[in-house]
Amino acid sequence: MAKRTPLFPCYQQAGARIVEFHGWDLPVSFSGILNEHRAVREKAGLFDVSHMGELLVTGPDALEAVGKLITNDVDGIVDGKALYTPMCLPTGGIVDDMIVCRYSPEKLFLVVNAANVEKDYRWVADNISGRSEVKNVSGDYAQLALQGPLAKQILVEAGIDPPIALKFFQFEPRADIGSVPCLVSRTGYTGENGFEIYIDIAQHGEAAVRTVWTAIMEAGEPLGLVPVGLGARDTLRFEACLMLYGNEIDETTSPLEAGIDWAIKFDHGDFIGKEPLLKQRETGVTRKLAGLKVDRCVPRPGYPVAYDGHEVGRVTSGTFAPLLKQNLALTYLPVELAAEGTVLEVERRGRQYRAEVVKIPFYKRKRKKKKKK
Repeated sequence: MAKRTPLFPCYQQAGARIVEFHGWDLPVSFSGILNEHRAVREKAGLFDVSHMGELLVTGPDALEAVGKLITNDVDGIVDGKALYTPMCLPTGGIVDDMIVCRYSPEKLFLVVNAANVEKDYRWVADNISGRSEVKNVSGDYAQLALQGPLAKQILVEAGIDPPIALKFFQFEPRADIGSVPCLVSRTGYTGENGFEIYIDIAQHGEAAVRTVWTAIMEAGEPLGLVPVGLGARDTLRFEACLMLYGNEIDETTSPLEAGIDWAIKFDHGDFIGKEPLLKQRETGVTRKLAGLKVDRCVPRPGYPVAYDGHEVGRVTSGTFAPLLKQNLALTYLPVELAAEGTVLEVERRGRQYRAEVVKIPFYKRKRKKKKKK
């Protein structure tokens, strides 16, 4: 039987369409994927992402232990900051990508992908070192994501205390929403400004999650806030070209091939996978993630990509992009074919459709320019 988050009754009340996703009953949409996608780009959307996993690493050597597991430099950020990072195999392939929140050198909170919780926990437990330990606390937390241009204003209207002053990739370990203590971070998985709200249900109970959800929805609905399901979550992250584990990245891909080499800090010390990644940086990758604009065909994962009649890749993610109104795809291509303007073909049911390599990310939000003093 599939698991359900504390907000399942809210889905039913809102008339959401439910699907099973990695062992969870979750909403794929409430008012329609296009409507929800547009709301997040123009105003705001609220997601239940309680299926995501959380690992807690503690102990006197916790910082050093996590530093040896990930490619990014957690030692280079201060307490109260978060970072995005891959975690790699000795081969350089990606075990998972995650957000690491640094409470202190003795306490780090790892947010991992739903499909990888058990695998990640085993990997960390097997490779952790020194006076440190890891706990899988996924069952203790619910997680909401508030995304969109009006996200900050909505949190203020919801009476968040203390008022939000988070910069990008910072977190506040204790902020009350609807009188419920929450951990609030500012990262995002849509390409928009956004916040994640974590509620400790082991301590505060499942009803606390519904209290927070209701407080945010009631504050945000007059401003255009809508509940959002998995469907729009995927189209939003796709337009922004944010990695989806199992599609763009997995144990056979490296961060350099995926274009997330900015999340590798080779000078921060030893970490698992460092040597093969160094070698790959020196010799250069043979393939890289590229974007395609496809004519007269909505590309889907697995569709073959061909050049001069020969298959050269497969679509990793693809859809009709709601905001851009184009058929777009991501795929790994040989480096020599990954230049913008290269013309290829995407095959669907035996037919070939013209595809052109285009710049990624497909979408990048416009940031407000700071006023000159």
